[in-house]
Amino acid sequence: MFHVVLVEPEIPQNTGNVARTCAATGAMLHLVHPLGFSVSDRYLKRAGLDYWHLVEVHHHQSFGDLRKQYPDGAFFFATARHGRRYTEVDYPAGSFLVFGKETAGLPDELLEANADTCVRLPKLSAARSLNLSNAVAVLLYEALRQHKFPGLE
Repeated sequence: MFHVVLVEPEIPQNTGNVARTCAATGAMLHLVHPLGFSVSDRYLKRAGLDYWHLVEVHHHQSFGDLRKQYPDGAFFFATARHGRRYTEVDYPAGSFLVFGKETAGLPDELLEANADTCVRLPKLSAARSLNLSNAVAVLLYEALRQHKFPGLE
């Protein structure tokens, strides 16, 4: 099982879409606070539709708290700025795929401290970034592909 980590997500529809992707793939969803919305937000629920019961969601007060819970976890940090292409990385089963907030991405200090495990999705230089939920889907499905889509039809 893979883990998707959203650090301080701001847009409820994106988080709902990510939750739906996690439900379809069996990935665990980790939400790092503060969130830019209420977890009871109607947009969040609508985006996830009737999939919420299929998603294991964990809330963390900080990224440090999450890291302490999984000290041996393999963490990969998605960024639009630098790092290896996401297809050039081997993702061990159970990896944590970490994404930042929609307006700013992951904090620079987190990226700098984990430069060897930063990954990026190629894009035109004029484009700032991909939509968060799209980036999650692309990266998660690559990790699953590398393991022959375990448990998926």
